[in-house]
Amino acid sequence: MLDLHVGLIGAGVMAQTHLEAWITLGARVSVYSDDGHHAHLAQTHSVHGVEAATSLEHLLADCVLVDICTPTGSHKELILAAVATGRHVVCEKPLAMCPDDAREAADAAARAGVHLFPAHVVRYFPEYEALHRAVTAGAVGEPAILHFTRMTAYPDWAPWFQDDTQSGGILTDQMIHDFDFARSLVGNPVRVYAQVREIHDGHHIAAGTAVLTHASGAISYFHGLWGQPGTSFRTTFRIAGSGGVLHHDSHETTAFRVLAHPADKEDDRIPPVGLFENPYAAELRDFALAVTTGRAPRVTAHDGVMAVRIAEAARESARTGRAIDLTAEEAIR
Repeated sequence: MLDLHVGLIGAGVMAQTHLEAWITLGARVSVYSDDGHHAHLAQTHSVHGVEAATSLEHLLADCVLVDICTPTGSHKELILAAVATGRHVVCEKPLAMCPDDAREAADAAARAGVHLFPAHVVRYFPEYEALHRAVTAGAVGEPAILHFTRMTAYPDWAPWFQDDTQSGGILTDQMIHDFDFARSLVGNPVRVYAQVREIHDGHHIAAGTAVLTHASGAISYFHGLWGQPGTSFRTTFRIAGSGGVLHHDSHETTAFRVLAHPADKEDDRIPPVGLFENPYAAELRDFALAVTTGRAPRVTAHDGVMAVRIAEAARESARTGRAIDLTAEEAIR
């Protein structure tokens, strides 16, 4: 159990999700939100010792680690306020709306000597953990083609998702998960091409596609969907390389399988994955242990900056209809 005081900023869906994970981990939590909804959130979880802070200043003065779960447009200023008081920060993805803001936040944390953790929770889902271990161990040889899909119902529980200037739309808010994961597998991209189609007539629907060409020579394909109400959550990935193929579909009863060639071998198989760990708890535990023990976390501030850069390039490509060359960008270094 964690002996840690967390200051949680926000009271929406993600704040509730993070709060439940912190409670599971045994952390002491105070909450605050500008809209005042944090009071109800604290009351609902008062049996676990959750308290409502009276102001942002009160929250920052009385915690060790700050967890930011607010709309994306507010992230940078909240990060800067937290690191200015010497607090470590967990920030729900994306780190900021644009690469310059993400870089400014990361640089401020570095100057203050505190950790800044971007909460890219997909890296902590067991299927993706198993994928990363397998690819790193050479299960598919040299990765060549990566294909990711992600779909769910349109996030209409908050109006800011419909405003691309606040959320970044499907490319930044949803597909950034898979951009980040592909980069963790095969390195930085050098070229990005993307398209987006949105419908705001009756039900809100958004679909995005993107192609990343990586410096390693690998090519990643992405498909994202925010669908009609009732659209079930589904993810897939398929990684093909010189030594085989890894495939996963969350709708299949077999959660993870390896298709290796020329023939399956005992040592080609993925060890059983534990499906009982809450990925949000695993993520926050990793970040908390980095703060309390000094060990390196799985996801760094630089990872968060790069994910925002890729998403911004995808948005620019979708706006202009042209591929975006990242080799001349300062962010790829």
